[in-house]
Amino acid sequence: MPSTSSSDARSWFKSSHSGGNTTECVEAAHLGEVTAIRDSKAVEGGSLLFRPTSWASFVSALQDGRLH
Repeated sequence: MPSTSSSDARSWFKSSHSGGNTTECVEAAHLGEVTAIRDSKAVEGGSLLFRPTSWASFVSALQDGRLH
């Protein structure tokens, strides 16, 4: 299982749509064969892990406007 700890800060990034002082933000990290997602305000609260096909489907749905 890949590490998703807050101490591995070099792996985590925020969306370019997050803005500077936004209070509603998620962070992502590509960790080997999975992509991890976490709440940037509660990094110790855990993360969700996505396999490559699931992550690609999610990103595609966002880009195509299929998610509201």
